[in-house]
Amino acid sequence: MPRPISATVSVSSLSHNLHTVIRQLGPAAGQRAPSVWAVIKANAYGHGIDNAVRGFQQAQGLAMLDLDEAVRCRELGWDKPILLLEGFFQPGDIAVLQEYRLTTAVHCQEQLDMLLAAGAARPGAARPLDAFIKLNTGMNRLGFAAEDYPGAYRQALAAQERGILGAVGKMTHFARADDDPIVTRQQLDIFHQATQGLPGKVSVCNSAATLTQGLWAGVSVPQGQEQWLRPGICLYGASPFADRTAEQLGLLPAMTLAAELISVRRIAGGAAVGYGHSFVSSEPMRVGIVACGYADGYPRHAGTGTPIVVDGVRTRVLGRVSMDMLAVDLTPVPRARVGSRVVLWGQGGPSVDEVALAAGTIGYELLCALAPRVPKIIA
Repeated sequence: MPRPISATVSVSSLSHNLHTVIRQLGPAAGQRAPSVWAVIKANAYGHGIDNAVRGFQQAQGLAMLDLDEAVRCRELGWDKPILLLEGFFQPGDIAVLQEYRLTTAVHCQEQLDMLLAAGAARPGAARPLDAFIKLNTGMNRLGFAAEDYPGAYRQALAAQERGILGAVGKMTHFARADDDPIVTRQQLDIFHQATQGLPGKVSVCNSAATLTQGLWAGVSVPQGQEQWLRPGICLYGASPFADRTAEQLGLLPAMTLAAELISVRRIAGGAAVGYGHSFVSSEPMRVGIVACGYADGYPRHAGTGTPIVVDGVRTRVLGRVSMDMLAVDLTPVPRARVGSRVVLWGQGGPSVDEVALAAGTIGYELLCALAPRVPKIIA
């Protein structure tokens, strides 16, 4: 019999969350309603590419990092745009992008040079690539510096005239859209200044910015052009904000990690539990052992007090999480027994954001870190 742990992925919840985001995207004054890239990088944040393609049919496009995942989307029948958020890495990638009609980010001169060289080597031989030229507005990871951006964009427009590139657009990435509107407005000002007068589509907003209407509505889009938003974590039922829960945003958890109790025991007052004896009971109590540990993707640093649900009752993790097991307090669940259902996060349990907060991390990491050994059930 298989070990009693599984992750249930709800395709209907993925669809619900996308619909929730789209529903609030009415057009800003004088602008058309924005289009949506559903971000499905990192195997759709651990939920599976196949499930994401099914769940995000309402999106105008998909965005990701991995070229193999992009090809998989085409094989699954996705016919709308696909954006590679880091672009390509080698000249040989360009032919694959052309074959599968992929849109590429271009964030450095080296990528521009590879595109131009490929076009010069085979003029008119392949389908032009759509591209977004990325501007660094303060994240300081990828993107052209503001002073270099107009020149890079003009090179892209020249490549467009030569048939190397198709549609050309502008993009950036916000560093603090979840917690600091002043910094975000400063980034937006840099974006507007650096792109002033440049034609093309615009893509700037991540989950936090997408869910902050005043932000995306303040993005200047040339007449007749499109704005593309890039929501990610919110589509999976987690919140990008520290002060607003996913439930408050109208989102549903798309992944539920559940297991069972595999042992129940009574311990005396003063007894310790687990490695390092980091939890010591103050009185006699019942302790349950759950078939889930850090090798399954549950955070090792989720210590005593981390919320967890046993048989529908909220309780707490005890002591240190082991590789394959963790301990829970059964004081609030007197009828719990071996085989009782345990929800570690998701539907019927704590949110993934609550667990992440207790472990000193973020929900993104927990969803992406789900281990391959955990069976997935598609609902």
